[in-house]
Amino acid sequence: MSVQRRPGKAKHDKDAFSDPPQVVRDAAAASSKRKGAHKLQRRLILLVTALAVAATLIYFDSLKRLFHTDVVKVKVTEPQAAAQPQSSRVVIPGDGISTGEEDDPFIVAELLGKGKGMLAIRDIEQGERIITEKPAIQAPDHIIGSPAAYIQKLLNETTPEVRKAILDLSYVNFPEDKDPKKDLDEVALAIFQTNAVATSGGVALFPRMARLNHGCSKAFNAVYTWRDNEKVLVVHALKKISAGEEILTTYGDTKRPRSERRETLKQYYGFDCTCSVCALPDNESLASDNRLLAIADGYAKFATWGSKNITGVEAVETARKIWAIEEEEGYWSERGRLAADVSYVAAAHSE
Repeated sequence: MSVQRRPGKAKHDKDAFSDPPQVVRDAAAASSKRKGAHKLQRRLILLVTALAVAATLIYFDSLKRLFHTDVVKVKVTEPQAAAQPQSSRVVIPGDGISTGEEDDPFIVAELLGKGKGMLAIRDIEQGERIITEKPAIQAPDHIIGSPAAYIQKLLNETTPEVRKAILDLSYVNFPEDKDPKKDLDEVALAIFQTNAVATSGGVALFPRMARLNHGCSKAFNAVYTWRDNEKVLVVHALKKISAGEEILTTYGDTKRPRSERRETLKQYYGFDCTCSVCALPDNESLASDNRLLAIADGYAKFATWGSKNITGVEAVETARKIWAIEEEEGYWSERGRLAADVSYVAAAHSE
């Protein structure tokens, strides 16, 4: 049987230092052999090459550790109640939870009207590593026998401290025919399914990282990746996070209209999203939706360069438009991949 993961989870994009997709490599190899390209187009592409490489170097000077070559699936953690304005976020006295790490730049605390969340206790710089965490429990994609019994066995093998941290996590979509007070193995499985993320060859649970709540579009300020060579999960700041600000990741692809995002989050994750983007006034939300759809359409068009449906010049111009819209929207999480792909396009057309 399989350890099911919640629908709607999305992968973080590969970073600019990973190998390009096969379709990109094949197209690049074919394009580099073509001779007799128009001189004007070649000069334009060479100019773009220099600009793209320069942009990539500048961008990754601050974010060189932000994205890694491995891919993980986005998780779901705490179901959210109504988000509070930044000025009214209140940590309930006595409910702060120690992370056990003296140098952590955050605490996990009860947020008024929202449940547990992760708050920065100092300014966190863009690209700074926030968490490095080993799996508390790890399981293969496919399990022979009862998944609930298997996860319960793994849970029983942990230390009391780790076990408590895991059992304190929330879960959604518990089977209606089960009793959480009696069917403890089903509770363990539900917690695992709700909070686990993909690793190489399976899925794993990271109790500290599981406290990251969700934000859409520009609302989320942190991303995480599984580093297979180190066997750890790392969380980095996508943008500067101020002291007292909640640290948020995203549970899926948010390049969709607010209504669709909310419907998906409600259906699969059990909460009504009221992040700063979803809470925008209707006119501003509509403008944001249009930008996000334009970004998604731009990426779809850019991807057709690999099948030669658009020229290198068109691909680069499309990437420039995507970059500009992302800047306006404040959507930065896919820029590393975009800068890398533009460099591949430019290199493929240079001789």
